[in-house]
This record gives sequence, structure tokens and C-alpha cells, in this order.
Amino acid sequence: MSILAGKVAIVTGASSGIGEATARLFAREGAAVVVSARREPELDRLVHSIASQGGRAVAVAGDVRDEAVAERLVAVAVDRFGGLDIALNNAGSVGDNEPVTEIALDRWRATLEINLTGAFLGAKHQIPAMLDRGGGSLILTSSFVGHTIGMPGMGAYAAAKAGMIGLTRVIAAEFGARGVRCNALLPGGTDTPAGREFANTPEIIAFVEGMHALKRMAHPDEIARAALFLASDASSFVTGSAMPVDGGVSINKA
Repeated sequence: MSILAGKVAIVTGASSGIGEATARLFAREGAAVVVSARREPELDRLVHSIASQGGRAVAVAGDVRDEAVAERLVAVAVDRFGGLDIALNNAGSVGDNEPVTEIALDRWRATLEINLTGAFLGAKHQIPAMLDRGGGSLILTSSFVGHTIGMPGMGAYAAAKAGMIGLTRVIAAEFGARGVRCNALLPGGTDTPAGREFANTPEIIAFVEGMHALKRMAHPDEIARAALFLASDASSFVTGSAMPVDGGVSINKA
């Protein structure tokens, strides 16, 4: 039997990378998925691909900073598939690579709003729908950056991702007794389109790979499998965690 048979999931940031890989995996494991991102054509291709493989998916294009989008995602999950059991709030942005003293206020706010506020708005509307089902699994895609490592030039991103871990722990404490689990997923360097914008030369790629104990970056499918663990009953006693899936970048010193 499929691991997520009968479940309904929301995945944001699903047009590429970790979000796309996770949406595909959730669908293969039996979940009906509501996928979201700003790029509608990419979402439509994803939905078509999932459907062609016998899965169930629907797309809702929009910006996670817009509370109406968060509300619409939940409404679609309930109206089309009957409820909500799982949510991966994955949409994010690294922002500009610059020292803290050079970050303009508008760029600081934009990075925090996409990452942290977007996750908050998602959770705010997803949790009540999960409570209606007797519980669920809420996952926020955070990062090792700002948790175990301070990366120069990534002040806004680190602050946002660290804030997501704090939010995760509060949600876990507030709603655990009512059946909602909440965990933060902390990927290491992952070979995604967004990641390639940063690691865009052989020298930078080699540097990023060398940061990891495994001496390579992750494939999005590897992070998706960790998300599947947190989404499934295999992690039924796991909540409030900040789970590194980082190839050892947090502990590697050589």
C-alpha cells in the first residue's frame, strides 16, 4: 500500500527543485496534491505529468506573501480532495548576496516575507484544516544556514530560516495535543535551478561540494524522501524538530 494513500497535501514552491520533487513523490505515494508557485506554466506541466502517471494534482498559482493565496490553497484542498493532512511550506528565496551593512531595507523585508512570512501564512490557514481531520503533518523548509552555520552575505536569508525553526517549535507546542505535528526540514546544498544561480562556476560548485562531509550536493529527490518521512506515519512521534538533511555540512570542518 502507498505510504500516503488517502492523504491530501499542499506543496508550495513546487514549480522546480525540492518542491517539484516532493510533489511528484507525494503523488506517487498516493497523496492528492495541491501545488503552488508563482510560475503557472511550470505548475501546469507538473500537474499534467502527475496526472499522466495516474496521480491526482491541481495547481494554484500565486505568491506566498499574499494571504489570499494561502487561503485559496486550503480551500482548493478541501473542495477538490475533501480536506488537508500534509503541507510542505517550501517556497523561498536566497535574496541578494551582500553584507548586512549593505542590505537595503526593502530587500531585507522581501527575503523575510517570502521565506518566513510565507511559511507563517501557510501554517495559519493549513492548521485549522488539519484540525478538522483530527491532525496532520506540517513541514517548513528551513536551512542549515542560520542554524548551524553563518554564511557571509546571507544575513536576511539566515534570519528568515532561523525564524522558521522558532515558528516550527511554537506550532509543535501549541497544536501537538490536537494531533498536528510540525517539523523543520534543513536541506544542505541541493542541485536545483535556484542553487545553480549561486553555484554558477566550476570553482564555486567545487567549494560548495567540499563543505559537505559527503563531498557532493544533494539531488532534490533526496530531500523529497526526507520530507516524505516527516509527512508520513513513520515519523508519528517526531514534532518540533529541526531535521538536517545536509550531507554533513553542519558537522564538516575539513
